[in-house]
Amino acid sequence: MSRARSVRWNAALIAAALGLSAAYPAAALAETLESALSRAYIASPIINGERASVRATDENVPRALSGYRPRISASADIGRTWSERELRGISSESALTPRGIGLQINQTIYNGGRTAASVRQAESQVFAARQNLEASVQDVLFQAAQAYMNVLRDTAILNLQRNNIDVLGEQLRQTQDRFDVGEVTRTDVAQSEARVAAARSQVSLAEANLRSSIAIYRRIVGVDPRQLQPGSIPARLIPRSVEAAVEIGLSQNPNITAARHALDAAQAQVRLIEGELLPTLGVQGAVNHRYDSSISGDRTTSAQIVARLDVPLYQGGEVSARVRQAKEIASQRRFDVDLVREQVRAAIIAAWGQLDASTAQIEAAQAQVSAAETALSGVREEARVGQRTTLDVLNAQQELLNARVNLITAQRDRVVAGYALVQAMGRLTPTQLALGVEIYDASVHFEQVDGLWYGTQTPSGQ
Repeated sequence: MSRARSVRWNAALIAAALGLSAAYPAAALAETLESALSRAYIASPIINGERASVRATDENVPRALSGYRPRISASADIGRTWSERELRGISSESALTPRGIGLQINQTIYNGGRTAASVRQAESQVFAARQNLEASVQDVLFQAAQAYMNVLRDTAILNLQRNNIDVLGEQLRQTQDRFDVGEVTRTDVAQSEARVAAARSQVSLAEANLRSSIAIYRRIVGVDPRQLQPGSIPARLIPRSVEAAVEIGLSQNPNITAARHALDAAQAQVRLIEGELLPTLGVQGAVNHRYDSSISGDRTTSAQIVARLDVPLYQGGEVSARVRQAKEIASQRRFDVDLVREQVRAAIIAAWGQLDASTAQIEAAQAQVSAAETALSGVREEARVGQRTTLDVLNAQQELLNARVNLITAQRDRVVAGYALVQAMGRLTPTQLALGVEIYDASVHFEQVDGLWYGTQTPSGQ
């Protein structure tokens, strides 16, 4: 079965099984899989929280850039002093109010390259945060697609189970009538009653599953499901071969890119700590103006500028240990990149296999449904002439129900596997899905704060 044909058959099957138009007659409330994904993208607290985290990470860059800038401070002081002096029998007293103001400036000229390393590290952290945001977006969109299909599946199964009660109830009525005229025994009636009771139990279970799926849908999408339309896989985003899918995933999956930026940040941390072993050169300037320093009414003004060179000689081995530690952490991040690449590769291959398996399961389940329908019809006819027992009819009815449930489950699994494959490739984005929503641009906030020298208000006004 081709993917396009399977998608069309999927839509027809689920729409017929669910009968959602009758359940939700208000067509204006119809929800498609794409609109549900759009809702999740806009309203998800997970995505919005990750966006705030990226904005917080953006501030690491101006923090690092502050190392290039001067530190300026002003000071003021005031006090009161009393003194008494006696010289050759003559005593004198004085009371002064010493006070003054001052301005100090410290400017680092060279600090072993620590500021430059800190800026590179902060920028790598920003890029990694953006990729982590992208991964979170794709994860939420996948969860939304999964929740959407779970509601469709559980609604369809609930309708099948309810219909099964009606069918078994009619079977019980016919069996009771035949028992009344002596055609069957009390055992046949009891078997029918047992199947009706079991069917009611399955309806209760199906209702519980549907309530759980609806709750998960609301948590992820933000609203209760209303008149859900049939869902399909984003076939245009899936390549023709698993090899091509792996190649796309290794180049586009945001988790791999985030791991690479984390490696860059770890390598910058090594250079940052190594800078502590190098000399530091800075300039200090100060201007002070004082009153009543020695005698009442005096004024003094002083200014100074000092160049200071600090050369670290030995720190007890502490800095050296941190350098070695940072190098090992960088090695760990390098292995993390390899690990994430293999995880992405495995996820793509697994999703591709699940997609192929679910397609085969659909074909098998379709054949099973067709055969079970034929078998049930034949068993009923044979039971009317006494060649089959009531139990045979009940078993045939149960086999048909199981086949239909298997078919609906396989249809759901195929759509979910398709979205899992697209996510593993890194393509489950609002842009590539053409969701028609305003795309959040993380670079806007970064550009707003990158060159700020002062100010405590965020660009959003907080």
